[in-house]
Amino acid sequence: MQLYPTMYTYYDVLQLLKRFGTYIHLGKRLWDIELAATEVDRLHELRLIPDDTYANAKIVLRHAHEQEAKHPLI
Repeated sequence: MQLYPTMYTYYDVLQLLKRFGTYIHLGKRLWDIELAATEVDRLHELRLIPDDTYANAKIVLRHAHEQEAKHPLI
């Protein structure tokens, strides 16, 4: 069993952040994604998540950010 399973979606990254007590809702999805990226950076700097989990989360967030910038929901 993996401590941190592979993430495929923005929702998966949010679930990772919830494990550390971080809930994100700013009202605009693009801002939420950017804040999630900052929080993932902080978790990695504090060595709370391993390098592979960090890299996986950043890839997912970059993709989500690109998609949201192209086709905003709000």
